[in-house]
Amino acid sequence: MAGHSKWANTKHRKARADAQKGKIFTKLARELTVAAREGGPDLETNFTLRLAVQKARDNNMPSDNIQRAIQKGSGGQDGPKYDQASLEGYAVGGVAVLLEIMTDNRNRTVAEIRHIFSRHDGSLGESGCVAWMFNRKGYLSVNKGELEIDEDDLILQAADAGAEEVETEDEETYSIVTEIENFEDVKNKLSAQGIPIASAEVTMLPVNTIEITESNAADKIINLMEALDDHDDVQNVYANFDIPSELLLKQ
Repeated sequence: MAGHSKWANTKHRKARADAQKGKIFTKLARELTVAAREGGPDLETNFTLRLAVQKARDNNMPSDNIQRAIQKGSGGQDGPKYDQASLEGYAVGGVAVLLEIMTDNRNRTVAEIRHIFSRHDGSLGESGCVAWMFNRKGYLSVNKGELEIDEDDLILQAADAGAEEVETEDEETYSIVTEIENFEDVKNKLSAQGIPIASAEVTMLPVNTIEITESNAADKIINLMEALDDHDDVQNVYANFDIPSELLLKQ
């Protein structure tokens, strides 16, 4: 799971930078619209929409933009009809990569994603080739510098709230993992106890990770991840690499 946390934190920093340019808002709006179209606009009954709204807020998306995207989905307005799908492949070193996409032209998107993999010495695989290497979980991160209790107390409070595990991921971050059905309950209970949640998401965590210690391989993997993240139709990118922090900081 360490690999997930390091990449997740890299992504969150990148997402904040992208938000300033507005690109991330386009992806968030698409996610909100599709969630509202498929499950309705009521946040109380639409779990997927609640997560999308929280993700939008975490990325400082303006409330007006959020509401417009929800109204667009729930109002049945004419526009592109997005197909949700997963794509799977491999980066260098046998690293498994799992993508969640939303596209109005699946053939075009698959061709473009295949080209991105190839350009970075990876390969797009068949459906099911790596999905079994990941489990869907709730994931929360806590910045150590903002925490007013020690690690033992955090573990106890997280366990009491229903969390599955707490880990020290790096010098700056604790991660808290939950089952999907407990995700919101754990998040709300910890927040009520004054635990500062830096990020919270439903994600795909790798069952096992592949350690990458060679700088050239690390460069290729991160470049691939960023290129996939930058594609307009890619909503989420997951991988099972574990790259040391010192190599990540060079990116």
